[in-house]
Amino acid sequence: MTPEDLRAAVPALREGIYMNFGAHGPSPEFVLDAATEFTQSFEYEVPVRGDPYETAFAEYDRTRERVASFVGADPDEIALTESTTAGMNVVANAISWEPGDVVVRTDVEHPAGILPWQRLERDGVEVRVVETEDGRVDVDAFSEAVEDAKLASFSALTWTHGTRLPVSELVDVAHDADALALVDAVQVPGQAPMDVAEWGADFTAAAGHKWLLGLWGGGFLHVDREVAESLSPTTVGYRSVEVPTAAAFEYAAGARRFEVGSANPAPHVALRAAIDAIDDVGVERIEDRIEWLAGRLAAGVPDDRLLSPASPESGLVTMDVAEPEATVERLSAAGVVVRPLPFPDVVRASVHAVNTEEEVDRLLEALEPEWE
Repeated sequence: MTPEDLRAAVPALREGIYMNFGAHGPSPEFVLDAATEFTQSFEYEVPVRGDPYETAFAEYDRTRERVASFVGADPDEIALTESTTAGMNVVANAISWEPGDVVVRTDVEHPAGILPWQRLERDGVEVRVVETEDGRVDVDAFSEAVEDAKLASFSALTWTHGTRLPVSELVDVAHDADALALVDAVQVPGQAPMDVAEWGADFTAAAGHKWLLGLWGGGFLHVDREVAESLSPTTVGYRSVEVPTAAAFEYAAGARRFEVGSANPAPHVALRAAIDAIDDVGVERIEDRIEWLAGRLAAGVPDDRLLSPASPESGLVTMDVAEPEATVERLSAAGVVVRPLPFPDVVRASVHAVNTEEEVDRLLEALEPEWE
């Protein structure tokens, strides 16, 4: 499959110019078909010809295996979640916190990486925010902040600037301080290679509804096996224990203890189809094409208006305009979909391998009034 083949399978890309994959990646027909066919079989056939619970559990297992092979993990290190936000909250809720414990985050985190810690602040947990510059983290400042922390939470790829943080280095710094490391990786899968074993983090949260072009509801959480065994989740259900009917339950081995009950398998069936397609095109091939297209976009933006690197590190390109929301509305009326960001107050384009050179040029042409 080529990027052009993948594009042709996405109905939403047949009209207008879509560059908002960092928020939502519209799905190919075959991804939606996989979910629909499963749902129809699950509701029409399985109840009378099989066992709904056995069927659902088999799908969960298949998806854990597929996700694990895609991100460089073992299946028992993968928990299926609804979203990245759900995964971040799973971690926040599984750790035993005491007043005075410290969480460290950066100032370029998505709300998914802010809100769980704000809640903990109400219970006396201290949240330290490491300031960044142009989407870059000063490792020395990060090291100082995590010196006595219990957990450090940061993005692999910033949603604000499209910069790549030095994940392995930051994880090592956290571990040297005896802190756990949680990585928000939602902007990575589907546009760049992702190897959680290489990163070495204790937790990595992500989802398939952005660059992977999967459906909403198909999230996943990688949890280091030894760390998983040391945690006791505060929510528990028949999927999170070894024997649901036992007089005294035992948590399931590995990351499965963070799953709970009857979640809809369809989004995770779709996630497998989405991953298969991305693998078919080739992640490195996608990454190279995104770099080329994003570089073309960045080269056409005045230097003093470009917040992302001049040599893009991802498909996320942020630009300074006078009125971001008004600009996004004007572009939308012209058939070009991008988005405003709340902080920094900018416009962000998310360029995928399924976009074209002509679309980038159309966006640049539509942005010209902003530079006057």
